[in-house]
Amino acid sequence: MAELAFSANDLAQVRFAVSPMWEVAPSFRLLTSTSVHPVHRPWVEQVRPRMVAAGLDRGWLAELIGSSGYVPDFLNPAPGQPAPAPAAEWDAILASPADRVRQDLDHLARHQGHLGPRLSSLRADPSSRLARLTQEIERYWELALAPYWARIRAVLNADIFHRARAVAEHGAGHLFNDLHTSVSWDDNTLTLVRRKHTMPRHSAGAGLLLIPSAFTGPGLRTRVRPPDPPQLAYPARGVGMLWESRSATGTCALAPVLGRSRTLLLTELATPASTTELAHRTGLSPAGVSQYLTALRNAGLVSAHRTGRSVLYARTAAAEALLEAASV
Repeated sequence: MAELAFSANDLAQVRFAVSPMWEVAPSFRLLTSTSVHPVHRPWVEQVRPRMVAAGLDRGWLAELIGSSGYVPDFLNPAPGQPAPAPAAEWDAILASPADRVRQDLDHLARHQGHLGPRLSSLRADPSSRLARLTQEIERYWELALAPYWARIRAVLNADIFHRARAVAEHGAGHLFNDLHTSVSWDDNTLTLVRRKHTMPRHSAGAGLLLIPSAFTGPGLRTRVRPPDPPQLAYPARGVGMLWESRSATGTCALAPVLGRSRTLLLTELATPASTTELAHRTGLSPAGVSQYLTALRNAGLVSAHRTGRSVLYARTAAAEALLEAASV
């Protein structure tokens, strides 16, 4: 059990953030796991073949992120904004002090028993090797998470909205007691059960950063590295419905506005796909699909994500909102 004491100043610095990097490690673990995840199975079945084809299952991340246990703290820099762009978090990793990287890798070696060849080179020369690592993280992001980020982000934002409203109606104590079964609030202290290490406030930084996660699983993950505020990543509400098929009842209303073919493509992009895949699914010609996707992309309804030699297209948050509004 660990306890984190709060002063009035600490309580005033409690905030939420959506962090792309907090999704990287747990999602990578799911993709490399041999067990079937009851919620994320559709995502795993789509992404795993692409990840293996790209060789990401045997690169830097494979050495850094084991099947369980410790993940180096420098991979999860404290978000400076409520929703930092992925590139901002890559930059924060690149700026990690060399001594901190080495300290984290030494801690990882104690957990794993050794460091692989890539991590040994990273420990020897963090300043040059971090660039190689962040390049792979960016490749992984574009392949595994970016095409789905609009959908994931909607779930995370909804969680934050729900909890912010709970604070407004019931206070911070209710927020903490409702956050997770292993978290409780009493007498100006946050208690976390089943946490091995203590969290004394003098060595934890001020405030608290709460980070909803789609992939963190049923448990909690923490990062305590002063002077940053302690970070607490918890499973977001609504993750169980993340990959459920969306209703297409509103497409008839959209077709006169967008055109039948563009509306059909938006409907099919409930699952990110390439031009060839979309042509096969819809019966449209590849040239026609490419033309319609360009128009949808220019309108901000579709995003493109390069994965090796192919490009995956995905619906944006604006497209999700449009389809939902049309179905009301």
